[in-house]
Amino acid sequence: MSRRAGGLRPGGLRPGGLRPGGLRAGTVAEEVGDIQDEEAGIRIHLDELLSRREMTLTDLSVRVGITIVNLSILKNGRARAIRFSTLARLCEALDCQPGELLTYGPAAGSDGAGQ
Repeated sequence: MSRRAGGLRPGGLRPGGLRPGGLRAGTVAEEVGDIQDEEAGIRIHLDELLSRREMTLTDLSVRVGITIVNLSILKNGRARAIRFSTLARLCEALDCQPGELLTYGPAAGSDGAGQ
């Protein structure tokens, strides 16, 4: 039995369940992928809060204990969920309220008809 190039198994998994780039199958980054839930209407204001506090994503990652990759997924609006414990740690590190970090508005593509 021969192995595929780069030691990959069918489905893009390397031996041990690692995907190319070192991501384990089932991680947040894999589950989120490139899908953005624009219909939820939830906006993340992480960029603005970081800018006002003159803080980098790396600084926040260290303070909160979340990988830069997962913070980036959140910052770019691609996260499908956030735990309250994570939200609390973000608010503590950024000295903000949840409503400053997350807001709700009309969904993308919504023209407001019928309201």
